[in-house]
Amino acid sequence: MATIITDECINCGVCEPECPNAAIDDGTKGGIDYYYIDPELCTECVGFHGEEACQEVCPVDCCIPDPDRRESEELLLDRAAQIHPDQTFPALDELTAETSLFRNPDRKNAHLEQ
Repeated sequence: MATIITDECINCGVCEPECPNAAIDDGTKGGIDYYYIDPELCTECVGFHGEEACQEVCPVDCCIPDPDRRESEELLLDRAAQIHPDQTFPALDELTAETSLFRNPDRKNAHLEQ
């Protein structure tokens, strides 16, 4: 599932530079006045980190999985490869707890079901 930013966001901006896909915007692109995550660019950091970088740095825990947009690890890894054609990613069966939240039971918000 893609990640969303809830209305509890305090607009601190610490999440934006952490996103490896530039999926987080301060609202400028959409003409809104709050941060949001473009679900077409969100890979939940699969291929990059074992947890979602935005969740890790958010001081108010408002970066959470979107329950209405469940996506597989394979789809997210494929999306990362499409967004970053110049980078090499591990194969699906080579992902680890350090490169996929699907394999990291100790990540922040792991209790929020995938």
